[in-house]
Amino acid sequence: MKGKSFWLLLVSLVLLGFAGIMLIFAFSMVSEGGGSSIFSGNKVAVVEIKGGIFDPKDTLDELNRVYDNDNLKALILRIDSPGGAVSPSQEIYDAVLRVKEKKKVVVSMGTVAASGGYYIAVAADKIVALPGTITGSIGVLMDYTNVQQLLEFLKVHAEVLKAGKMKDVGSPLRELTPEERQYLQGILDDMHRQFKAAVAKGRNIPMEEVDKFADGRVFTGEQAQKMKLVDEIGGQQKAIEVVQAMLGWKEAPELYYPKKKKAGLIELLADGQAESRLLKLFYFLREGRALYWTKGIML
Repeated sequence: MKGKSFWLLLVSLVLLGFAGIMLIFAFSMVSEGGGSSIFSGNKVAVVEIKGGIFDPKDTLDELNRVYDNDNLKALILRIDSPGGAVSPSQEIYDAVLRVKEKKKVVVSMGTVAASGGYYIAVAADKIVALPGTITGSIGVLMDYTNVQQLLEFLKVHAEVLKAGKMKDVGSPLRELTPEERQYLQGILDDMHRQFKAAVAKGRNIPMEEVDKFADGRVFTGEQAQKMKLVDEIGGQQKAIEVVQAMLGWKEAPELYYPKKKKAGLIELLADGQAESRLLKLFYFLREGRALYWTKGIML
């Protein structure tokens, strides 16, 4: 009888544990969504973009969570980046435009917000830069290295087989032909046109005016303000004040930093360690061992 009571108690504790786990997951999912009542009052999201812009996934995930959360009324995009690849910058730019459809967006520039960093910035409603921020660099760059003479010095013969005469354009094994140089320059010119068009649209500056300074030069924050490339001079606190004024709030907003979405129970069981977790659960049920929950991972 005592043994039966023990197992009944154990099963009850297990069921209560699972109920608590499901409650934790439900709470975490609601807190990331747009319909939760826990986000009340003046809430503003802050998303940071730091370093080279090459893999946009994490930033896109954060921007999507900001977009989905209707309790967040604005976004402060903190940019401290010298730029990076064209496509990732454009992808983040598009995601910021999407957020701007529902919320106010203000960029706060750090030490540097140039090239791809500035490309992203022009999607915002307002741009705030420090006096000494390095920004601008509205241009496109492609590096090309030719090691043909080095290979000849080393008496190494390189040979390339290809189908399609432009397939090995930019190969370091030989010089560019005039046709290839013109071809690559055309690609760079088109990317440059796209960049300038985004600046003209985002900053409401005629294209002929953009052409005057869109030659790859960088500017300080104060210089950029005079050229209408930024709106206000100041740091993140200034950006907060700009958001507050735009929304007409009397009190300063509370800042919210989106975090990586926690995996749900199904996702945890479906990953490559599912078998290990199920075995641990089996041993727990058989031997009555403790169940520990840390950061959404069953140990």
